[in-house]
Amino acid sequence: MSDSANDERQRIRDQKKRELQERLENGGSLDAADGGSTAPDEPIAITGQGHLDEVVAEHDVVLVDCYADWCGPCQMMEPTIEALAAETDAAVAKVDVDAHQQIAQQLGARGVPTLVLYADGQPVERMVGVQDRGTLEGLIEQHA
Repeated sequence: MSDSANDERQRIRDQKKRELQERLENGGSLDAADGGSTAPDEPIAITGQGHLDEVVAEHDVVLVDCYADWCGPCQMMEPTIEALAAETDAAVAKVDVDAHQQIAQQLGARGVPTLVLYADGQPVERMVGVQDRGTLEGLIEQHA
């Protein structure tokens, strides 16, 4: 990872730490239900490396879906990806490999779909090809 990406990730972590300290000082809790950062109910379309770094730093568990619009297996996975975003505690991020070739390369996406699961800012699982919902839910719960 480049120094600038590390610097950006550290900046985001520092910002989140300040926000948590502020919330605690104002009588809040560390619980995400207390107004903290909860996972969005829809997949997040990644717009660049900085955006991906921000999403990974902001959420405890992130499932990154590297996909292509022309990819049949990717289209088959779409309902599963949307359901995981809506029904699990993980944030789901989508990286269009055609629009963001460098990000896909850094994620190790040599084929599509490639799914990378991040836990606490680190990649912990990488899967290539169509995955069933139960497998993905199990991995998310294991790292949540």
